Amino acid sequence: MGHIREKFGAVTAIVGTQWGDEGKGKLIDIMAPEYDIVARATGGANAGHTIYWQDQKGETKKFVFHLIPAGIMHPNTVCVIGNGVVIHLPTLLEEIETLKGHGVSVDGRLLISDRAHVVFEYHKKIDALQEDMKGNAKVGTTLRGIGPAYADKTSRIGLRIGELLDFEQFAGHFNRTVEYLSKQYELAINIAEELDAYREYADTIRPFISDTSRYLAQALANGKTILLEGANATHLDVDHGTYPFVTSSNASIGGIITGTGLSPFALESAIGIVKAYTTRVGAGVFPTELTDELGEKIRQAGGEFGSTTGRPRRCGWFDAVVAKYSVRINGLKALNLTKVDVLTGLPKLKIGVRYSINGAEVHDMPSDLGFYKDVTVHYEEMDGWEEDISNVRSFSELPENCKKYIIRLEELAGCPIAFIGVGQRRDQIIFRF
Repeated sequence: MGHIREKFGAVTAIVGTQWGDEGKGKLIDIMAPEYDIVARATGGANAGHTIYWQDQKGETKKFVFHLIPAGIMHPNTVCVIGNGVVIHLPTLLEEIETLKGHGVSVDGRLLISDRAHVVFEYHKKIDALQEDMKGNAKVGTTLRGIGPAYADKTSRIGLRIGELLDFEQFAGHFNRTVEYLSKQYELAINIAEELDAYREYADTIRPFISDTSRYLAQALANGKTILLEGANATHLDVDHGTYPFVTSSNASIGGIITGTGLSPFALESAIGIVKAYTTRVGAGVFPTELTDELGEKIRQAGGEFGSTTGRPRRCGWFDAVVAKYSVRINGLKALNLTKVDVLTGLPKLKIGVRYSINGAEVHDMPSDLGFYKDVTVHYEEMDGWEEDISNVRSFSELPENCKKYIIRLEELAGCPIAFIGVGQRRDQIIFRF
């Protein structure tokens, strides 16, 4: 053990490079045993990191974590939920109970930032109301209340986890916030019932609440190693993504820093997760989307249904413009190419290599979504492969056409592909370094 950490450093970040669902959870799970701490930085229960874990009987079980960092399955790993996360406590407590039911204890291994904001049920109601009001301009939100919770944060009316340590203060703040929001929305909220529930939640999570920024700084000073877990993905970043069809936080490298309170100078490297094709959930531009039978074939082969909502994901060819943009924004040191096995059996593969509008080349991702209506995607076509690659564990053993495809993606993205996923399980990965 330790070969990944030696390559990428004592403080490493994992970020999504497309529109989410790239498979971040698997690499975090693989890397976690080499790190002392796994820290989640942004997002909320709109994210879903899927882990396939073998129990003591050798049975593979599927875990989907919406809030708890994906390193929790490793008993020597401390997991931190950072200040940049917005937390729906019922979901968090449900995840804790599910883990306990499988013999995984979080006691002494889970820390929750006192500065993280709380997602309430009224945030979900507001989320749905706002989506309805947008009509044909719906974003396709998960309706988990994430956007309204972040809006309260920036409006300076949100409630933070640390306030639960003084419940009377929490209750007063809750009442004021509900009164304020009720003037804007028709909210049916049973305040007494809500406060009774949160009084119980407070008793349960009190041992986990911590100044996690200080904890991480001290851990780093003491020689501990930290794996930073991003949520969502770069093209869902509220600043750098395909706005307004984005999430409500900074899902790129900047959010990982502000969402944990670590100094940016502590970060040694960042690894981007990218699928061998492209997917997207919800509305928004998708230049290489396949809306035909082939797109449906990839969806079924890849199990492309949202881990949070169950919605079918839109599928399309690999978009090198999307990948290259993410490499630049995040300063990525390496890529983890996932789900290469899903493309097995396709006779021809296409790669979107560049965009143009009316014959003029478009550099990077245009900020004006109106441009995408006229964008032409220029493709390269490559031969596919028929061989089963799910048991391959070295790059040299891959079919020649598969190797050529991976090398071409690497060239176009401008970043080394150091990890290659060839299946769902944690052992189904090729290390290429």
